[in-house]
Amino acid sequence: MLQSPASQHGFFSAVDPLCLFHSEPSDIRPTHESTMAAKLVERQFHNVPGKLRVAELFFDVPVDYSKPNGTTLRLFARSVTHFNKPVEPTKDENKLPWLVYLQGGPGFGCGAPQNYGWVEPALTKGYQVLFLDQRGTGLSSTVTAGTLARQGDAIKQAQYLKHFRADNIVRDCEAIRKRLTEDYPEDQRKWSIIGQSFGGFCAATYLSQFPGSLREAYLCGGLPPLVNEPDPVYSRTYEKVAERNQAYYAKFPEDVQRVKKIMNYLAANQVSLPSGWLTPARFQQLGIMFGFHGGVDSLHEIVLRAWNDLKIFGSLTVPTLATIDANGGMDKNIIYAVLHEAIYCQGKPSLWAADRRRAASPQFQISDSQPEIYFTGEMVFKDMFDSYTELKQVQEVAEILANTSDWPALYDEAQLAKNEVPVYAATYIDDMYVHFDLASNTAAKIKGTKQFITNTMYHDALRSRSGEVMRQLFNLRDDSID
Repeated sequence: MLQSPASQHGFFSAVDPLCLFHSEPSDIRPTHESTMAAKLVERQFHNVPGKLRVAELFFDVPVDYSKPNGTTLRLFARSVTHFNKPVEPTKDENKLPWLVYLQGGPGFGCGAPQNYGWVEPALTKGYQVLFLDQRGTGLSSTVTAGTLARQGDAIKQAQYLKHFRADNIVRDCEAIRKRLTEDYPEDQRKWSIIGQSFGGFCAATYLSQFPGSLREAYLCGGLPPLVNEPDPVYSRTYEKVAERNQAYYAKFPEDVQRVKKIMNYLAANQVSLPSGWLTPARFQQLGIMFGFHGGVDSLHEIVLRAWNDLKIFGSLTVPTLATIDANGGMDKNIIYAVLHEAIYCQGKPSLWAADRRRAASPQFQISDSQPEIYFTGEMVFKDMFDSYTELKQVQEVAEILANTSDWPALYDEAQLAKNEVPVYAATYIDDMYVHFDLASNTAAKIKGTKQFITNTMYHDALRSRSGEVMRQLFNLRDDSID
């Protein structure tokens, strides 16, 4: 992706609102305050025939937990149990232990429960599962440019979004736990969590803030780097993305010239998409696919299609553009774009870390003089806020948040060092999104962590290799190595 010069973003004039966000926090340690139970607003049941019993739940919680009587958010979740009609209903059939799914992201809601392959093994193990759309995602008070504008100017919007990181996601979980287990015996009110990717980051925050509420934690590609800013993360992430580019071009050497032809075409033509503009930098973002099972082949299919269009028609066809647009998605995930780097911040600003790192990495420059044009990975760049129509509306908000320094702490390393909650982690050596070395360092800092480590799976293994991942995690739980 091409880096947009700062001069192109003339957001601020004589009075710079960023100064309002520059103060150093006096204390960035995580808080361990209690939360009130969420208000259960609505619950409706339906069945997935022969499979699942699903309840659709709506809760109200505070936007800011330090102001419990202030503005509220409406959260959405689905609870899932086996669909079953016993001859004699059991007295405690609704008091099964909970397993809460924390989705990856940030900024992505949950899908329908029947679409998750790991649910059946979890239900068979005896859990009931809760799928929570994290605040601002899915049906949980969705954040878009339009809904965000209701908060007021860019400063107010940025202040609002500061409440959408893992610390408040965990507080939401706590509030919901108290509501859903209020009728449970006192000694059965703890619940278990399973975190995929960013959901694992949330799990580590949960272990830091409310360890007494947890029975156990499962992490899948989600051991977070215990850092205060994103720079150490990107110094390793770019290395892994470069490796995946090398694997891609080794498998499809013919795509070296095809990619250059596509980039030259995009540089010379203004190509529109339903969600904005297809620039060379935006095409380069498709490298995010490299981190998934089958991602190299999927990107090749797009390159082959685009190159074939240009060879036959001299332009890109609607099906090709639709495919490219469908593999972007930033316009539908505002939180991912504006808070992605902030998930690594504790008391320090992100300052567009991915942009800065890319500028210092020649192989990621888009130029015919490069032997190969490398695709980027799971990174957010300033130029995205030019090429996506939706993101363009929150440029100023993103700039404010990138310069914000008073982010509260997400992790309590002292608490993690004395952790007593069982932690079972699936860790992938070739993970392009959560670097193995950083994940391993974190595992060593969370007392009692057990790991399943493999070089045969990628970051999305919980989805792509559900049965094997759950088997290995439950083996860790059951001490099967004996």
